[in-house]
Amino acid sequence: MALPIGTKAPDFTLKSKKPEGLVDVKLSDNFGKKNTLLLFFPLAFTGVCTQEMCDITAGLNAYAGLNAEVIGISVDSPFAQEAWAQKEKIGITLASDLNKTTAKAYDVLLPDLIGLGSVSARAAFVIDKNGVIQYSEQTPTVKQLPNFEAIKQVLSRLA
Repeated sequence: MALPIGTKAPDFTLKSKKPEGLVDVKLSDNFGKKNTLLLFFPLAFTGVCTQEMCDITAGLNAYAGLNAEVIGISVDSPFAQEAWAQKEKIGITLASDLNKTTAKAYDVLLPDLIGLGSVSARAAFVIDKNGVIQYSEQTPTVKQLPNFEAIKQVLSRLA
């Protein structure tokens, strides 16, 4: 099960593909500055994941207004994530957890998804400026989306 509220969020440094090349995405870069919404999702180029990331992109200003950066994390390579983001016009930072260490650290790694091997569960974490988890949700199935209204309520209390 996902790490509980009140837990110190495990820091990570993951790769993201940007126009300037591969860049590091580090959770602790936000500490002391802004809150972070981490969205773990199983795989790029799949229906529910595309819906989730496109919906978040459409509402990105709401998260910025709540002083929160949104980071999507999957086990896809940064190159696959970039191709998907370009195709679907996804505007949030996507970070590659190719070696699955971050999903393991947050206890949201599914051992096997329809015979494809281990991937991230669908999960959401709100991490405050001090690096403490203030919201934690792993959905019962990968086809269900997190409760974004509850997420926004937590962020509004932290903003």
